Amino acid sequence: MASVQSLASTVNQRVADALSAALPEAGAADPLLRRSDRADFQANGILALAKKAKANPRELATQVVAALPAGDVIKDIEVSGPGFLNITVTDRAIVETLAARAADDRLGVPLAAAPGTTVVDYAQPNVAKEMHVGHLRSAVIGAAMVEILEFTGEKVVRRHHIGDWGTQYGMLIQYLIEHPHELDHKDGEEVSGEEAMSSLNRIYKASRVVFDSDEAFKERARDRVVALQSGDPETRAHWQRFVDESKIYFYSVFNKLDMDIRDADIVGESGYNDMLEATCRLLEESGVAVRSEGALCVFFDDVKGPDGNPTPLIVKKTNGGYGYAATDLSAIRNRVSDLKATTLLYVVDVRQSLHFRMVFETARRAGWLTDGVKAHQLGFGTVLGKDGKPFKTREGETVRLVDLLDEAVDRATTVVREKDAQGGLTEEEIVERGTQVGIGAIKYADLSTSASRDYKFDLDQMVSLNGDTSVYIQYAYARIRSILRKAGEAKPTAHFDLELAPAERALGLHLDQFGENLAEVASSYEPHKLAAYLYQLASHFTTFYDQCPVLKPEVPAEVAQNRLFLCDLTARTLHQGMALLGIRTPERL
Repeated sequence: MASVQSLASTVNQRVADALSAALPEAGAADPLLRRSDRADFQANGILALAKKAKANPRELATQVVAALPAGDVIKDIEVSGPGFLNITVTDRAIVETLAARAADDRLGVPLAAAPGTTVVDYAQPNVAKEMHVGHLRSAVIGAAMVEILEFTGEKVVRRHHIGDWGTQYGMLIQYLIEHPHELDHKDGEEVSGEEAMSSLNRIYKASRVVFDSDEAFKERARDRVVALQSGDPETRAHWQRFVDESKIYFYSVFNKLDMDIRDADIVGESGYNDMLEATCRLLEESGVAVRSEGALCVFFDDVKGPDGNPTPLIVKKTNGGYGYAATDLSAIRNRVSDLKATTLLYVVDVRQSLHFRMVFETARRAGWLTDGVKAHQLGFGTVLGKDGKPFKTREGETVRLVDLLDEAVDRATTVVREKDAQGGLTEEEIVERGTQVGIGAIKYADLSTSASRDYKFDLDQMVSLNGDTSVYIQYAYARIRSILRKAGEAKPTAHFDLELAPAERALGLHLDQFGENLAEVASSYEPHKLAAYLYQLASHFTTFYDQCPVLKPEVPAEVAQNRLFLCDLTARTLHQGMALLGIRTPERL
């Protein structure tokens, strides 16, 4: 693999060198280069530097231009306004850079210079509970960040912090002990995720009825919580049955989402039970946590309740039970000291921001999060209905995730069938494409919104062929694959001496930004910027395809080969980018 320097960074470096030559006292100055609609690039950094050096910005810009060698990369440079530089690069430089990208399996995208180990905490459903629309975002955003970080060379450890512990298990386990065959599988047969969930739902409802109406059962259930927490073997074995049954269901949903969740990466709340006592002891001994009204608490100057009194992080409750904070702090200890994490990334609801801010600060004070370790919450907003209110069914219930996924696949299959008017696809292919388009549509709608913002769940819009949707990008990819199949003998070949049309230049310059886009997405944890890049790439391709004929007989052979080369590199970039978002790109649609 060979990483390829983008034209933007080449031009940036040359302008920076020329700036240093014209104004030595500026040192390593940043020209603030960006893409421009007036030329290929615009450098805006001269104004601030001139002001600092008390120089005339336009004169300084003119000196910079004089120090810049024209030729192989820079074709034209003009000073505009008070001291902006408008820079145009040569057609040859564009094609040569893209040819270098095409020659590399990774499209010339470099690996990170100093990769570390990131633990990504995402996709955290609850045992014995149905997954609803609220579980979608953590799974989709987390899975995309895992792929993107791994692609940049980071070592990634996945962690699914499932909710598998708590007082509600006393009620469930006690009911199962008294009705021992409720979770049995007939003749040891495998059950579907749907069947597993329906058994768990049935037990939950039945046990709740008894718990609410029978005082003696309620007492037995409470004793059962104590038995579970003290490690009683019979109780733990029954608890494990609930976890195993729930996993059958979880995996069925993650499979539908086309997501790879591995058993070894599922470390729920229970996985840290053996550390809780030590975590609390260390916090108390170091003075980080103090006793307050019988509870073990950590206080913060800047966190106060509505009454103006400090709101503490409660690590251990007055009754001796452990709060979520004790589990989260134990997980940090484990991830830093055992998993050797240099970054902890939590993909959790933005409404938990205060909790995590307090947990991270506590871990810093305790010395578990050292200077060499970064902790970051990738907080996400709420999924809203079309009416802009939190998404609910007509009956006011939370929406089951499975129902949403099924409906998206149904809608997408209809779109694929209608678009395939010529009957080029078999029924089996239509169903397969419908699944890839439907699940892709849901993921893309989520990923194309900045994570911290709420977004409206609108299936009509999601599976639309027009606008910023994954379907639009998937169809652009399929169209290119079709062009390449029809090209027959003509092979995609880069030609360096051709004059490029404006649409070819725009497409080429955007293709060249893929590596820089990924570097930014990986460092800022903003997958929506990759989605935006891919949508723009598909849009540039649509314009190019409209304005630059590829396979028409009147097109000269070299021009056709060069355009096929641009088509091929666009397809590879779309395929790679969509794969990082967890979205399939069917070869034919």
